[in-house]
Amino acid sequence: MINFLNLEYFLVAAEELNFTKAAKRLYISQQSLSNHIANLEKEFDVMLFNRTFPLTLTYAGQALKAKAREILDLRDETYQEIRDIKDFTTGQLSIGVSHTRGRFILPEILPVYKAQFPGIELHLVEGNSSQLAGSLLHGDIDLMIDLLPLNVENVETIPICKEDILLTVPDKVLDEVFPGRREEIKSRLAVSPDLKLLAECPFVLLKKGNRVRTIADEMFEDAQITPHIVLETENIETVLALSRTGMGLTFYPKMFIAGDPISPSSIAALSEKFHLNFYSLDYARSHGTLGIGYHKGRYMSRAAREFIRIAQERIPHKEIAS
Repeated sequence: MINFLNLEYFLVAAEELNFTKAAKRLYISQQSLSNHIANLEKEFDVMLFNRTFPLTLTYAGQALKAKAREILDLRDETYQEIRDIKDFTTGQLSIGVSHTRGRFILPEILPVYKAQFPGIELHLVEGNSSQLAGSLLHGDIDLMIDLLPLNVENVETIPICKEDILLTVPDKVLDEVFPGRREEIKSRLAVSPDLKLLAECPFVLLKKGNRVRTIADEMFEDAQITPHIVLETENIETVLALSRTGMGLTFYPKMFIAGDPISPSSIAALSEKFHLNFYSLDYARSHGTLGIGYHKGRYMSRAAREFIRIAQERIPHKEIAS
């Protein structure tokens, strides 16, 4: 019978290929790790590592490493499913979301969720789209909230609400790039916000890896222009703050405007206060859908199912100011 602890320790050692580093990662002594590996080798009656420098896996070790994660995931899913069947009063749920989107969405979901399921321990993982997709793929989070489609394999998604990406254009930039023609350019953009018209304008954008930036890059490619990017940042709040100062054009989700507690609560008020212009773009990808993704190859706990249910009930009814 496989000892799961031995298997967990073997997998870390197989990933590190260094017993000293693996022991530090596991917070155990190197001798203790060696004992666990030796016990596993005794159980299978094979050598799992070639004790060379650098350390390498034997053929048997490679075969076990390929299956170890599946075995451990199946163990975790089985325990979770049995706990759900027995008594849904305790458990854990890890949710992946961007910092800004989480600020808008989670206050609509989590208070209701905690009131209904106080025994569920919640964990929040924040990052950009690429980071969260990796976490979902590797089982570090149970659910991921982002724009659809999610660019990760073996993931099922559930749509929650619509999300439009707006083009943000400061008056200051129009005055600098089109001196004396600001109102003319604004009128043309109101009819058709063509990025080609703005090819000479500066942009402040999110760094690559964020879905809003991915969509922006696709729009630039479709328009066949190379944008003049004056600054890139990981924080979408920063791009809007910089755009307010007239540093450059940017792209900003419409729902964040209504959810921003430090800004006026409507597009009209924000436009008037900071001399910004918001335009809905004529690109299909700029009119997206926000959804929740989960790994279709793993058991979905009741904790996750209930989170999705509450999100479906609450988020579509969140008022988006315009």
